Amino acid sequence: MTVRWGFLGAGWIAQRAMAPAVHAAGNARLQAAASRDASRTAALEPRSAHASYEAVIADPGVDAVYVSLANHQHEEWAVRALAAGKHVLCEKPLAVTAEQAGRMARAARAADRLLVEAVWCRWHPRYRRLVDLAASGALGELVSIDSGFTFPGDINGSYRARPELGGGALLDVGGYQVQGWVAMTDGASSPHVTHVQRSLAGSGIDLTTKVAASIGSGRATAVCSFVMPEHQYLVVTGTDAVARMGEGAAFTTWREPSTLVVGDREEAFAPVDAYQLMVEAVSDRIDGGPGWCVPIEDTLAVAGIVDAIAAHS
Repeated sequence: MTVRWGFLGAGWIAQRAMAPAVHAAGNARLQAAASRDASRTAALEPRSAHASYEAVIADPGVDAVYVSLANHQHEEWAVRALAAGKHVLCEKPLAVTAEQAGRMARAARAADRLLVEAVWCRWHPRYRRLVDLAASGALGELVSIDSGFTFPGDINGSYRARPELGGGALLDVGGYQVQGWVAMTDGASSPHVTHVQRSLAGSGIDLTTKVAASIGSGRATAVCSFVMPEHQYLVVTGTDAVARMGEGAAFTTWREPSTLVVGDREEAFAPVDAYQLMVEAVSDRIDGGPGWCVPIEDTLAVAGIVDAIAAHS
């Protein structure tokens, strides 16, 4: 079966990454799309360009909906798509708050449809290898997970700069890192936030958030920023070995060679498009296959931790 996708939104990620991924996938096609700009909708090259989001989710030719709207719109349109009988792949963060994420998960269960957060890095073979090493105990007992995702960016005019739209560094890049906390422990540990340091803009969004937490018998740290120099890192330390992302951005490696350093050896990974791997896996699961997807339990755990970070500060 070829899963027929409908896109809500035609922004940068949809244009540069997701539409090409669907077009390249062997088990998916871009059936329909809608956005605020008809020319951007057409640029996605869907089979049908609709005038509204409602028309996409009502389209009987659409099996699954990809939501790439501003963060504050995720809940509304994911729930509406689920209620219309569509499976949903939703951009990260799944929701602005854990309460919203919980409502979305309940809507998916009620509709008996798949709801997946599009944390695309988790489909990358290098990331999955690191998760396997950490969660299996191959590194020994967890000592620490240390990560950072920072970049200086002009966010003026963007949803990232507006708190009412779900802006801020924590929601934008913190989720990648907290996903690591959950994934590396196989969801078994509930982190306890111990320290938060934030730098705020005049609008109230966080420009930088630094977090420390206890996680099982170990600890975790994360740095999120829109103003610090560009840097991505992810290091998992165990009692027996240390594993860290080597060449290639820790979270956003895309179509480039990458490496994982485990102890004193280096493992190499060929260039892949993790967006395409995600589309193919989610489409396979929709078709009844074994395609791996980020568990909704992981997404809900991440939303709860991000809420706790925001509340702590």
